[in-house]
Order: sequence, then C-alpha cells, then structure tokens
Amino acid sequence: MTPKLVIFDCDGVLVDSEPVMMHFLRDELAIYGLDMSVAQATEHFIGGTLTGVAQKARGMGADLPEGWVEDFYARLYERLAKGTKLMPGVVAVLDRLDDAGIGYCVASNGRVAKMRVTLGQHPETWARLQGRMFSVEHVGVPKPAPDLFLHAARTLGADPAHCVVVEDSPTGARAAQAAGMRCFGYAPEGDGPRLAAEGARLFRSMDELPALLGL
Repeated sequence: MTPKLVIFDCDGVLVDSEPVMMHFLRDELAIYGLDMSVAQATEHFIGGTLTGVAQKARGMGADLPEGWVEDFYARLYERLAKGTKLMPGVVAVLDRLDDAGIGYCVASNGRVAKMRVTLGQHPETWARLQGRMFSVEHVGVPKPAPDLFLHAARTLGADPAHCVVVEDSPTGARAAQAAGMRCFGYAPEGDGPRLAAEGARLFRSMDELPALLGL
C-alpha cells in the first residue's frame, strides 16, 4: 500500500552523522572511565537521547560531571558543523515523493538545533523540510514511545495506519510499531538483525526505497 506520509529519522537516515557521533561519544566516555569500542557504543546508545545516554552511561560506570549533556552537545555541534553529508540517494527519494504527491517529514530524538546544524548544511533539503521537522522537544517523550511519530502524523493530517517510518535504530523501529506504523529499517552496513527483530522490513540502499513505498 502506498503511504500518505513517510516519516524519516534524521541521524543515519537523512544525514550521515552517526559515525562521527559514535566515535565522538566513545572517546568522551573513555575520558570519564567507561571504555568501549565504537561498535559497543553504537549497540548501547544509538537512537536514544543524549540525556538517556548520560543516565545509562552513569549506570555503566561513567563518572560524567553535572552539565555534561549541554557541554557535549556544544562540542558535538561544532564537530558536525565541519561537514555532515546527506545519506546517498536521499535527494532522489524526496524527489520521487514530491512527484507522487506523497507527504514526508523528519522525526528525531535529537534536538531541532542539531537538525539545523546537519540538515542546514544542505539548503535545498533544509528548505523542503520547513514545517516538517519534529523533535523530541515537541512531545517531551523520546522514542521508543510512539508519541513523536503520532504527533508528526497528527500535525500533518495523516492516519497512522497510512504512515511509513524509515529508521536505522531498533529504538525507532520499536516506536513505529507502537504507533501502528509500518517501518522500513535502513541498514546499509549493520544492525539489520536488531531492526528486523523489532518488526522492520530491511533495505540496504536508498535506491530500494521507492519500490518498497509502491512508487
């Protein structure tokens, strides 16, 4: 069934920010006594909010100081601003959706400020997403709760049953399932089994997505 609305996650789906973020986080946690590989950091923390990361990391032994979240955000934004590419094939997918008259938006556990730093480096994509960017800041409850996806659908006048979510994290896939939305799990390199375990239909390249959407 062709959807009425396609809801994209941001990091790792629209923008290639996850590798930078996870390397940066791994190095940061090591400073505060929690030493792990990038793969382990990704497994534990991908798809969550930074506040949630801090809580979990402290529970695992990281001695993070007060104010760490805001300080980390500032330094992460500075790093991402040096260059964050769009994921390959994203612009072509958005073009196909526009041609088909299908709505789309972005719904992220990250802050609007981070989307401004990453997506804002690509003026044409940034412009076409105006009025269609939703953050955990808008609902106060992060994925895997369904609130963010349901808020996006309600704001854009779409029935959740006619929405499709494109996610790269098990957390986001779980949120889609809770919202009653189909989920396509974008796994260009890894994490496919974890996405599939949350009910996502896997795909490896954005070139595959239009056909999956019935275009």
